[in-house]
Amino acid sequence: MNNKTKRVFIPGCSLPSYNPEVVKKTLEYLQEKLPGTGAILKCCGKPTKALGQVGKFKERYGQLQGEIDRLGAEEIIVACQSCFLTMSEYSKNQKVVSLWELFPQIGLPKEAIGKGKNSDIVFAIHDSCPTRNRKPIHDGIRWIMKELGYKIEEPPHTGENTRCCGFGGMVVPANPDLALRVMKRRTSEMESDYVVAYCAACRESMVKGEKKAVHILDLIFGEKFDSKTEFPGLPGSPITSWANRYKSKKNINEVLK
Repeated sequence: MNNKTKRVFIPGCSLPSYNPEVVKKTLEYLQEKLPGTGAILKCCGKPTKALGQVGKFKERYGQLQGEIDRLGAEEIIVACQSCFLTMSEYSKNQKVVSLWELFPQIGLPKEAIGKGKNSDIVFAIHDSCPTRNRKPIHDGIRWIMKELGYKIEEPPHTGENTRCCGFGGMVVPANPDLALRVMKRRTSEMESDYVVAYCAACRESMVKGEKKAVHILDLIFGEKFDSKTEFPGLPGSPITSWANRYKSKKNINEVLK
């Protein structure tokens, strides 16, 4: 990366810890469609803010902002909904763009279009609650699913009325029993056994709520999913998640060489 970086892709924390390969493929595609795209793998600090650790949040966000400014990026592309809100509030000198609003503008990879047309799966869409009021993101997700060709289910609580997946507000470490009840409440209103989310933490919550769930990038950059496909489960341990982040970092460095 250099000072000519026009925009920077920030995948967040949960996505790199879930699937390093889709992080790499997303960055490669963004570079193909939007030359001058760099990337940063760094936490925005939102968890510390949620815990009321204002000083630590400012410190961590300051480090991230320093990296963005060092690159001279004018635009930030984010895949995480919490990152979208946090960076929209604190990165005043950059335009912040959601990946889910961007795809309808740049299109999907040719090989992804119509991929799910003959799938026997109906995917219930889980909308992330941090961006419940961001209709262009909801519309972008549904545009992607239509382009992919998969059939979808709209749960009773969807879009601006979506329910929390059970992962937000640091409730999992603070009160895991409550978190699990919220997860199961959310999945209980979905008729389909299959769910698509656009947040890796939400995807994990859907699995804990006893659904088979994927991240939407799995559908874009992976193979076709049907009822015979082996769906991704839960991380084996926190070590697995950290190992995946390390792989994501290596993948990003390879793409940016």
